[in-house]
Amino acid sequence: MHWSEKIASRLIENHPEQQTFVCASGISPSGHIHIGNFREVVTTYFVSRALEKAGKQVRFIFSWDDFDRFRKVPLHVDPSFEQYIGKPYTQVPCPYGCHTSYAEHFEQEFEEALQVFGIRPEFIYQSKEYQSGRYAPGILHALRSRGEIYDILMSFKTGEASEADKAAFYPVSIYCGDCGKDSTTVHSFDDDKELLTYSCECGHHSNLSVPEADNIKLQWKIDWPMRWNLEQVLFEPGGRDHSSETGSYNVASVISERIFGSAPPMYEPYEFIRIKGSFAKMSSSSGNNYTPDDLLKVYAPENILFLFAKYLPGAAFHIGMDEDVLRNYTEFERYRKAYDSLTLTDDIRAAVELSLIDPLDKKAPGFGPIAGLLPLIHFDQKLLLEIMTRNGENENVQGLQQTAERAEYWIRHWMPQKLVTVNTRRDNKLYDTLEAHEQEWLAAFCRLLRTGGMEDEPLMKAIYAICYDEDKKSMKNNQKRLFMLIYQLVLSQETGPRIPVLIQAVGVEKLLALLDF
Repeated sequence: MHWSEKIASRLIENHPEQQTFVCASGISPSGHIHIGNFREVVTTYFVSRALEKAGKQVRFIFSWDDFDRFRKVPLHVDPSFEQYIGKPYTQVPCPYGCHTSYAEHFEQEFEEALQVFGIRPEFIYQSKEYQSGRYAPGILHALRSRGEIYDILMSFKTGEASEADKAAFYPVSIYCGDCGKDSTTVHSFDDDKELLTYSCECGHHSNLSVPEADNIKLQWKIDWPMRWNLEQVLFEPGGRDHSSETGSYNVASVISERIFGSAPPMYEPYEFIRIKGSFAKMSSSSGNNYTPDDLLKVYAPENILFLFAKYLPGAAFHIGMDEDVLRNYTEFERYRKAYDSLTLTDDIRAAVELSLIDPLDKKAPGFGPIAGLLPLIHFDQKLLLEIMTRNGENENVQGLQQTAERAEYWIRHWMPQKLVTVNTRRDNKLYDTLEAHEQEWLAAFCRLLRTGGMEDEPLMKAIYAICYDEDKKSMKNNQKRLFMLIYQLVLSQETGPRIPVLIQAVGVEKLLALLDF
């Protein structure tokens, strides 16, 4: 059973009478949303799919925490944006001048990427929710319970509690009505009049009617359980940093039960994802990250989904743009092919199923063969289509084009060493080092080339027969040696595309010019 199905089963067992299962995730739009953040939403997505598969109604919500404060200027944003630190993301200008705010720019970027994966949650924008007054009852309740909340928070800390600190504690942040920043201090709360009094470092002083205010936000560990209660959330994953004994989830769980009167949702901690070769945590502000858009230039969305589906949420893994790309494609293509034959284990089959955006889509051609062929034909997609069609890969023209575009991007931007070219002259120096029988193999291969007109299967049988040996192991080694010699003499490397494809890509005359000594 796949891990998402196990979670779904526990949810159903814990809530046998539940009509609708609310599954939640959320991210702060602090910058480009990276693939580590993506694990937050894709974990919820997989559990939602498993619940639906079990016949349950699901409400899959995604909260944009865009009423959070702008904390730090990311590497990719102009340093002048430091002037906006302390304002909510929705009140910071778009750093590229193309959206109404900083928040909207990064929200739309990620939402568009999610659509490519077929992930379509119900988006909730916390700035709108707070400013609509919907959270006012929760804010008032937290203010009236601030003493108990203080005690809960302090029970998770090593520092000493004090009556003075408790009297001065207010579980809210206020964005100044004058400068718009959260550099404010709350001085008092009038329970009867529901008024807050605050001052700001900018010199502004004011009284706020909590039910009417649009610039008050609960602190994170109170905000989270308030929303759990309001949305009736039953499942939500969270990063390892929230999952420690004194982490946000455990603190919020106690506040949820004691202050808001509801059990916390089932929680699934997930591990961080790292960039191969880097030990640093992915971060929007540091620029040390891959975004979904970055990966989609190289990987098909199904491949990316499979990467997340095959690992338990608590398992860390890395993503590389080197030869790992070929390995990841080959693995998924093998499982995708086996999916229809019902030979896979239950958990791998479920992982493939979760990865298929449209199970009825025709399978795309293999990434590896295309990546190996493209440089030889100077990335000519028309010629690629002709060669692949000739070799029986004519079912999915759109898939072929998309795979070719991803392979070309990968080679040009990440693996320039694969920009192989056909040799321009015979390598006499290498040829002279060969054994007499190896030279005869090449001569026999050239005779086959001159014969021409053979279909791929009989051609390959004839090529294999060149290296015939009564000892099967020796014959197999001879065949590998022949292929390696052909690739070395034609491409100056030890591997290459299948021989029939190589013949079509390079042409008989050119091959004879390089192999006929």
